[in-house]
Amino acid sequence: MNLYLRYFDREALVNSADEAIAFLSEIDEIEMSPDLENDIREYAASDVFYPKRYKIRPRVYFIIIKTEAANMQDFKEKRAVRTAPNTEKGRAATTIMKLNEERDGWYEGTIDFKRVQLVPGTSKFQYRDTHFVAIVRAMSGLDCYNRIVDHLRQRVDDRSQFPSVKGKNFKFRYMGMAKESV
Repeated sequence: MNLYLRYFDREALVNSADEAIAFLSEIDEIEMSPDLENDIREYAASDVFYPKRYKIRPRVYFIIIKTEAANMQDFKEKRAVRTAPNTEKGRAATTIMKLNEERDGWYEGTIDFKRVQLVPGTSKFQYRDTHFVAIVRAMSGLDCYNRIVDHLRQRVDDRSQFPSVKGKNFKFRYMGMAKESV
């Protein structure tokens, strides 16, 4: 794993944390402290792949990016981009693909939503977190979500709030097809 460093128009692609520290030490505006050195070494050794930004003074930073690029040209042309499932955007794309995958059968859907309920004795309403689990016959995870939400909309106050199908408050599990009787 290589490290790309940039401070204004000065940039470098290095092979190790020691080379990164040496490059940054050559820049007069950057004061290399033991804490900064340790932080750079920890970042280089960690499994974290998002870019790291270090503050030099107000609104002035240098950045470090982990990359698999062998040289600066590969890095600039984005030839060594990490595969999508290891990034947050890639996980979101995978989730959407799973939602839309068509598999006829039974699904267990779990949804956490905000349900409007009357507070007894006050004639006021409040939102209450509600956990709902249902087993439905559907064609996909998205169809499972739609069937559950349609069912709930008929039975709860119109002001209740349902989560996004892509959010963390909806989960589904494909349970398979029911055995047909002979």
